[in-house]
Order: sequence, then structure tokens, then C-alpha cells
Amino acid sequence: MEAMIFAAGLGTRLQSETADKPKALVEVGGKPLIRHAIEKVVNAGATKVVVNVHHFAELVSDYLKSEDWGVDVLISDETGRLLETGGGLKKAAPLFSGNDPILIYNVDILSDLDLKQVQKTHLENESLATLVVRERETSRYLKFDNEMQLSGWINKKTGETKVSRPEAFSASRELAFSGIHIVQPEIFLNVPAEERFSIIDWYLELAKTKTIKGYFDQSKLWMDVGKPAELEAARREFKV
Repeated sequence: MEAMIFAAGLGTRLQSETADKPKALVEVGGKPLIRHAIEKVVNAGATKVVVNVHHFAELVSDYLKSEDWGVDVLISDETGRLLETGGGLKKAAPLFSGNDPILIYNVDILSDLDLKQVQKTHLENESLATLVVRERETSRYLKFDNEMQLSGWINKKTGETKVSRPEAFSASRELAFSGIHIVQPEIFLNVPAEERFSIIDWYLELAKTKTIKGYFDQSKLWMDVGKPAELEAARREFKV
């Protein structure tokens, strides 16, 4: 397994925390979020890690190069243009071997989820992509049928929907995406032509004809520390 960490975001919601550094270098429990993420995916078996960079890209690159991670850590440079999640993965494609599943992990996620179990389930299901989801309150939900096949998406605030499988959509379960996913390298055979696009929209399109599954995460710890309140809660949780 190889891994990609999405670390190119502007981190604007963290305000003063990211005025002089990128979100990836914001610290929780005495170490930067990028270290938490790399250690998490390497402990799960990743043999190579690709990190995309944009905001304060040089600071992230310098930090990554200054440490011995035990595996190759490569940089996908988006300093010219932020490519969103789908475009970021597309740009990074040449850095992967083309043979192994790719574990994708958002840099602002802290979790005690067993990623090895996610990979095992992903391979057993012969999925093109597996999206980790949870029951939590949010405004946007992915929808899954009884076999956890992705059937669509809904925005609860606006009522907007995106339907992948009309026959299953209305009865499908609504679950929140956790910012953790695994894809097979074959996904690049069906990549959109655009340079910049959302990976969720890509999954929703693929789900019309491909196996795109959800993995229901019931682990105790999951935190999105991309907002000030959540960041402070994480610092209390990981206090050193």
C-alpha cells in the first residue's frame, strides 16, 4: 500500500494559527499534524507517502526533508494552483507505482481507526474506492445502499442532491465522510479531463458503474481539527 496526504489546503478557518505557517505544521500533542498523519499511514503499512503542498509549501517541504520517516516521502507541488482533492490526486498519480492501493488521508484528521482493517475490507470487496464514513452531524452526507454501495450525495442545508444510483437513492443511509479513503490505481483509467475538481464528485460519477463502497467507522476517536474549536479540543485530548 502507498499513501497520499492531502496537505495543500489554505487553512483559513484556523485564522491566526495559519498566518505564518501551513495547517500541516500546526501542532497537536507536541507534534505537527503532518507528522501525526505520516506516522498513522506508515504504521498501517504504507511503503511510500506522497504529500501535496500549496500554502507555505516551502515550510512543509523543508520539514519533510529534515526528518527520517523510514519510507520515501515525496512532494506533489501545487504552488502554482490549488487543485482541490480530485485534481490533487490526479497530479500526484505519476509519483505512485501504479501497482498498489493508495490510502488517502486528510492532514487535519486525527483518528484511532484501524487502517489495516479498512484496507482488508477494501480488497475483500474488490472496490475501486472505499470511503470511510461515520454517523455524525454535518450539512453534507453521502448516501449508501444496504450493501454500502455509494448511491449519491445530499446537502441538508440547500436540498441539493447528486444521484449516482436512482433506484437506491431515496432509501439509502446518510453517513458523513471522514476524510479517509482507499483507491485502486485503476481509478486513473477513469480520471476527469479537468485539472481541478472534487474527488467526491469523481466518486459519485464512478459509482454509477463501478464499485464505490463505504466503510462504516465506529472507532472511538475521530477529529477534524480544521476549525479553531476542534483544534483546541484535540489539544486537550492530546495534552503532553
